[in-house]
Amino acid sequence: MRTPAPLVACLLAAMLPAAPEKVEMAGYLLVPTERVPESYNAGFSIYAAAWPLLNQYPGHRFQTGLFGTWMHPQYQGEKPKDLYNDIEGGLGWWRDTRFPSETPKFIMGGVGVNFYDIANGPAYGRGSWEDPRGLYGVAQLTPWLLFPLDGLNLKQGVNGELLGYGYLPLPFAQAKTKTEGKDVPTGDNCWTLFLNAANFKGPVCFFTPNFWSRAAVRNPAYAGLMLDSRGSDPNKHFQMETQYVPAAQAKDAKGDTYARVAPTSFPVGPDGTTVVLHRLTCYDRSALYDGVKAWFEGGPAASGAVRSEGSFLQKFRANGGSTWSIYPQGTKREAKPGLAWKSFATPYAPDPATYGYKWDDALVTRAGGLVTLPQYYRFGAGGKNGQWTPVKAADVPAATGLAELRFDRPKEKPQEARETPAGAQTAWKTPGPKAGPFQALLGDGSIVTYYWYRFADQPAMLNADLTPAEREAMQAKVEKLHRAWTKDRDYLAPPTVGKLAALDPALVLTPPKGLEVGYVPIATRQELAAPAAKK
Repeated sequence: MRTPAPLVACLLAAMLPAAPEKVEMAGYLLVPTERVPESYNAGFSIYAAAWPLLNQYPGHRFQTGLFGTWMHPQYQGEKPKDLYNDIEGGLGWWRDTRFPSETPKFIMGGVGVNFYDIANGPAYGRGSWEDPRGLYGVAQLTPWLLFPLDGLNLKQGVNGELLGYGYLPLPFAQAKTKTEGKDVPTGDNCWTLFLNAANFKGPVCFFTPNFWSRAAVRNPAYAGLMLDSRGSDPNKHFQMETQYVPAAQAKDAKGDTYARVAPTSFPVGPDGTTVVLHRLTCYDRSALYDGVKAWFEGGPAASGAVRSEGSFLQKFRANGGSTWSIYPQGTKREAKPGLAWKSFATPYAPDPATYGYKWDDALVTRAGGLVTLPQYYRFGAGGKNGQWTPVKAADVPAATGLAELRFDRPKEKPQEARETPAGAQTAWKTPGPKAGPFQALLGDGSIVTYYWYRFADQPAMLNADLTPAEREAMQAKVEKLHRAWTKDRDYLAPPTVGKLAALDPALVLTPPKGLEVGYVPIATRQELAAPAAKK
């Protein structure tokens, strides 16, 4: 008697291993640092390595930062409960990035109370133009650098170079007793982004104080507790936060579980080691703020160089750790197994101001200035929930099907343009720009349309709860900066190791004739370039 064909198919299917299950790798790489005296509460700066973490962009589920930090307000005594606000951002990739590439971008990452408002750059943040919850939170300051609507681009191909960045308060604004007509105060902190790159140096833009204080209009209990009026907590966490790297897992015939992770790489220098962070520095107000304030009040001009006398160079402590794990989406934090990070990566500090890793060459591969981490892992005993230990590709049973997997860039629909309001009665058109439109073709394949606005008339300033007199007072201060602070000299202390990363050259601008002082470039649209334009 012949076995029916459908039954044969079912029996054969039962004998074959199941297709690999899609999972993900995520977690934090932890960096140990010494404590900083509480008096250094006027911002920070760091140098962070920039590189292509994955050799193929894996689609818009991909979200990970490179090494960075979270700057929270400073409180005396117990911190307020259920009140989160900070500046995070940094280098990385985000799910809402419209025009991604393997090269990371930079965002500012200002977080209002409990993530209700988010500002990532000029005209880039949370909400819609009908309900802007951070879209107007950042004012452009420099006339020499364009900040795209999709985040600040680095030059394509960056591989381990260091981007210097940080936030220090500058005395542009005056504290106020009322906010948006309500009896809640707004502080005068204008937390200003400073960059040190190969082709641009200096202040770029700042969070308007109203970005933070507007939360107190909704809930007066928040008044005085946010970054508009508080100094910065100098004792921050330094980590690399990875939210998603594609991976897959499968069982062999014995029931053992193996996993494969998309090729994940770190940069290496000529000596074979990796530097990820350098010169973590905290500041007090004598480092920059006091001198600039005296200048604005009629004193001698401030050079803009951050004074070493008001700076605290933070040292790295020994060791460091990882919470990286491989798991199916939706796994609870307490159930995630560990990944044996230190089996192939050893924390390394070549000097007290520099942090990175040494690698086990028996488990990693090197090519093109990158070290690629182990791709294959076997699940076994270890830790509270088990542990993923790296194995050679040859030791993974063929029946798992993991060797045949490909982690290619997925085909996705073209992303829509990022646009600002077009109406004639909006802050974008009234009083409106002084010159434009201009366009910049970027390395990520997008085109940015931008205009030149008088600083005080840019949309962010018109939406910062400022009177015309207050805006004009800030205009006068910014004009002083434009005349005296150029883009080609040091503001942050330069690095003592490695090389500086370059920003996308198309973003470094020369103002039009007659608009060199008091005017700034503002992006109004960003869209994919036509195929012919990309060449």
